[in-house]
Amino acid sequence: MQRIILRNKNKITLVSGALIIFAFFAKLVLKNDMLFEWPMIVASIIGLLPIAIQAYQALRVKVVSIDVLVTIAVLGAFLIKNFEESAIVTFLFLFGAYLEQRTLNKTRSAIKELTQMAPESAIRLDENGDFEEVDVDDVDIDDILLVKTGAKVPVDGIVISGEASINEASITGESFPASKKVDSNVFAGTIVDNGTIQIRAQRVGEDTTFGKIIELVEEAQDSKSEAERFIDRFSKWYTPTVLVLAFIVWLISKDIELAITILVLGCPGALVIGVPVSNVAGIGNGAKNGILLKGSEVISDFSRVDTIIFDKTGTLTVGNPSVAEKKYYKDDVEKELIYLASIERQSDHPLAKAVLEDIGPVSYMDIEATTVVKGEGILAQIDGKSVAVGNVALMKRQGVILTGDMKEDIETFEKNGNSLVLTAVDKKLVVLMGIRDQIREDVKSNLDQLKRLGVKNLVVLSGDNQGTVDKVSAELGLSEAHGHMLPEDKAAYVKDLIENKKQIVAFVGDGVNDSPSLATANIGIAMGSGTDVAIETSDVALMNSDFGKLPHALGLVKAISRNMKQNILIAVGVVIVLLASVLFSEWMNMTIGMLVHEGSILVVILNGMRLLKYKLKNIRG
Repeated sequence: MQRIILRNKNKITLVSGALIIFAFFAKLVLKNDMLFEWPMIVASIIGLLPIAIQAYQALRVKVVSIDVLVTIAVLGAFLIKNFEESAIVTFLFLFGAYLEQRTLNKTRSAIKELTQMAPESAIRLDENGDFEEVDVDDVDIDDILLVKTGAKVPVDGIVISGEASINEASITGESFPASKKVDSNVFAGTIVDNGTIQIRAQRVGEDTTFGKIIELVEEAQDSKSEAERFIDRFSKWYTPTVLVLAFIVWLISKDIELAITILVLGCPGALVIGVPVSNVAGIGNGAKNGILLKGSEVISDFSRVDTIIFDKTGTLTVGNPSVAEKKYYKDDVEKELIYLASIERQSDHPLAKAVLEDIGPVSYMDIEATTVVKGEGILAQIDGKSVAVGNVALMKRQGVILTGDMKEDIETFEKNGNSLVLTAVDKKLVVLMGIRDQIREDVKSNLDQLKRLGVKNLVVLSGDNQGTVDKVSAELGLSEAHGHMLPEDKAAYVKDLIENKKQIVAFVGDGVNDSPSLATANIGIAMGSGTDVAIETSDVALMNSDFGKLPHALGLVKAISRNMKQNILIAVGVVIVLLASVLFSEWMNMTIGMLVHEGSILVVILNGMRLLKYKLKNIRG
């Protein structure tokens, strides 16, 4: 019976409202007091049923909820035969709950849009070489899938044939189509605007980037910030306090109606709902814009950040460097370049890719043994030779002799803003390459926005040489720049700022090499095109490696924080005004108080919903 009543709460609200309207019609038009009183009695009883059930369920788990206050108040009004107020209070409470649920559902619309975009079927190549439509849950890794114009990409994969223009807004937040060709990565939930492609499945089901986004955003909505946890604790003490206050007022004044009115007006509904609605709406805005905010606690810490530290390669720079300068220290280096290319082709470092592009196609040689020296380079045995490829520190570690001319070349290359790749064979330096990366477009204006949003310190930490890092820092106007830093050095620097200098630090990196720093910082922000590590190791993920999303993310969390404070102020202010009015004025009654109370709930919800439309304004310095 309880489930049936609660399931039909909206219908009960409608019937209760109709009875109240009929009662006033009977009184004002028909002048019939009996036809006024009985509909009010019936409206009070049926309206109280779902409220009383919810109050009973709360008391069973030892919680004195808002429903308990309203139930006691309505029973009291009913007993003193104030049927008009008891009926109107139950209706307003139920109608307020209906509006609250409806508007809360709207704040979750961004997440619902995401889940509705999840693909349901795929066209898979079968054993006979024919394509057949199958349920997306039946797709396995390495299956070959056909995706046509207008269709959703069913899984994460790599293009093996064809070309297409794909709308990746569900992943990146960008509505501009991305061009895809052979070897391009594609993501589940994106839509082929034009073209036909075949893809090889790499991640399926919940493991896809799209699946992880939905999962993380839903988890973020369910998480609670310190403010929410405080309000939960506050409500547990506040509600019994209102009960005691009402009882004391009744003992002193002997006015049962005044005591009942205090119960109704003391309900902290707007306070309880105000903070969660701000968080949910803000997280929804982030999801629509390719920004994953992983929980309410993240929002609280991120909004107070005063120092942001950046990795250089792939964060401040494009991450696609090329060889700008090079120097050979022997006449014929053809064989040494083959050694270099054979080693670098086994690395996924951006500098290795630049080296391979510069050397061009060669006949690679087998590597007999390799040793990776973290943060410095690679040692290898090839063709009976000992080959070292890496930075100056590696050369010194291996006892490679650097002549005066070599040291001068190294210094010049560094001053020109190059990252250095040195190659030594049998402890003799034979090749010096200077590699430069392009700074991301608009990154300087984005950094200026961060400053205007209140970030005091902008720092770059890099494993690159100091000259390169200084040049990038000077061009972008950063506060500090530190080069020659290993991953553990970066993490130690972050830890020092937090523990000794008491700064609130965000670290922005690629989510792979900088995972220690991402974990150490108050807020770890991963620049990643939907990679597993970028999503899972960070507090915030910018899904398209779009640096321009960072100011939006910071502005958004600050807006969420302001919105929460506004809602708390509205909720507490309304309760104080209502209680003061009922104690020190004669015009306040239960019906007016409940109307104002429910109105305050709607106001904080609508205030929170404004975050769904949040856009970063052009802040001027």
